[in-house]
Formats: sequence, structure tokens, C-alpha cells
Amino acid sequence: MTPQATEKLKNMLSIHEGFRQFPYYDTTGNLTIGFGRNLSDRGISKSEALSLLDNDIDYFMKKLIKELPFFNELDEARKIVLVNMCFNLGVVGFLQFENMLDAVRRKDWVTAAKEIMSSKAARQAPKRYQQLANIMKTGVIVDAKGNSTGNIPGYRESGTLIS
Repeated sequence: MTPQATEKLKNMLSIHEGFRQFPYYDTTGNLTIGFGRNLSDRGISKSEALSLLDNDIDYFMKKLIKELPFFNELDEARKIVLVNMCFNLGVVGFLQFENMLDAVRRKDWVTAAKEIMSSKAARQAPKRYQQLANIMKTGVIVDAKGNSTGNIPGYRESGTLIS
């Protein structure tokens, strides 16, 4: 099919299928989204999921820049922690971490890490939040086992997890 024919087909399908931002069940009971994407039968590809992930990261970055005046002043490691938490908790849930956010604003990394670990989220997903608390405390990107995963230049090596 030529690029012109593909564009005509896309226009036609967008009219026939219509756009739905949120998942819904179509007339045959299949979970569907977008322009008739049948999630029940097709799902999404890894590249589509990665595209969604990129869009979500961008969305949460913009939200945090808007909500937290100090966000752009943070180093990359701490930004990663905040975006990760926001991704997991949603913006509203994340902003309820007032004591942690106050500690982050003051660059009191030890207190911020302790606030992360004292949360309900840390009890629900302990490995995730242990890793995030460690990164918050040290400024070093580590995996859940404490292994360096490519530190951001200018930060010391550390594999010690917060106890």
C-alpha cells in the first residue's frame, strides 16, 4: 500500500472506529482502546509499551515541574526517585508525601529516605521502595540488590541498602 493509501485508510478508520482515550468493551465484548485496538486479542507490543512509558515519564516530569518549584534543582538520581514514585502512586497520591517532599526540598536525603520507607507504599512494594530510598539517600542509581547500574557522573559509588 502506498503512503497515500495508508493515510486514507487511517483517516477512514479514525472516523469508523472513533477515538477512545480509556479502555472500553466493544460490541463483541473485547477490551478495546484508542482507534479500535483490540487489547483482548492483540494486546500491545513491547515497542508500543515503551512508547507509552516514554509518554508517561514525560507526563509525570511535567506535572512535577509544575507542582514542585524545586524539582529542576534536584540531581538526576533524586528526580528519578520522584518520577518513579509518582508513576506508582499517581500525582495526587505522591503529593501526600508532604514530609518527604519537605525533606527533599531541604536536601535532607536521610530524612527523605526514612519518610519513603515509613510509607504504606513501602510496605506494599518493599523491594521497589527500598531501592528508591537507597537512591534518595545516596544519590546513586542501584538495582534492588544494591548493584550499581550506571551511576550519574559526579556521584559516589555505593551498594549499601538502607536498613
